[in-house]
Amino acid sequence: MSGPTQRVLAVLELLQARGRISGADLAREIDVDPRTVRRYIARLEGLGIPIVANRGRDGSYALVPGFKLPPLLFDDDEALALALGLRAVRAMGLAATAPAVASALAKLERVMPGGLRRRVGALDETVALELAHPVVAVDHALLSALSVAAQQRRRVRLDYRSPQGDTTTRLFDPYGLLWRTGRWYALGHCHLRRAVRSFRLDRVLAVVPVDASFARPEQFDAREHMNAAIARLPRTHPVDVLLHTDLDTARRELFASLGVLEPVPGGVRLQAQVDSLDWFAGELARLPFEVTIATPPALRDAVTGVAERCRRMATRA
Repeated sequence: MSGPTQRVLAVLELLQARGRISGADLAREIDVDPRTVRRYIARLEGLGIPIVANRGRDGSYALVPGFKLPPLLFDDDEALALALGLRAVRAMGLAATAPAVASALAKLERVMPGGLRRRVGALDETVALELAHPVVAVDHALLSALSVAAQQRRRVRLDYRSPQGDTTTRLFDPYGLLWRTGRWYALGHCHLRRAVRSFRLDRVLAVVPVDASFARPEQFDAREHMNAAIARLPRTHPVDVLLHTDLDTARRELFASLGVLEPVPGGVRLQAQVDSLDWFAGELARLPFEVTIATPPALRDAVTGVAERCRRMATRA
């Protein structure tokens, strides 16, 4: 958000949407400290917005029951975000989203002034999203059922079709969902395999809630789990190298599923599984920091080969 006024309005929108929300959650949502949140609440009260506050370290806020806010109003930045977001939803492979997106845009247009409506219409007509991988369509009802189960910590019975076409039924504790490389995945504890597993939603045949709850592991991150699982898949060459940098820089320079990163004395250890040492040598060569190769010895030869090719390209007339 670009300024205090927009943040104050964002606080008002969050109070309307959530009913009751803690000061800590408000601070996190609008990226300010809790003391600033209290100032924004005071500004809203000064404007005549009736707010009920539970004071204290973990205080919370809510609008007075029965208070009605005016109709939806969007500034230019919010309209841009909504238009692009709806377009992204339409491109993410959810079945039957096209009518929903069209309906949502039509509702938005009814409350927008003419100039803003034309701007949003131009975005919808002219902006294209290029997806690096083909999108596999899924039933949005499955996504909705699994997301609700994950939020409520409710176990489900999952009917799943394997890549070979076999169908199994299993109990599943959904921890979260992930959209990756054109596909939707559900990640959580599979009671059949007794471990955390990921399931492609386009292979899920049915989701039925059961009368049981579960506890999700603290700090579970679906994206990090998926990246680590892909990085550990067995391939032709196990690789172990030391990156002479810090963990944040390593994560920024390497794509997430390349390997497992671990801070160690002297830098960051990268363990990976690759099918081509020549390709991996090229990945190392582009890094802006030094690298020490532990294993395999053949990786040193591959790096030397990359250096020789670069030398020939630099000297060729």
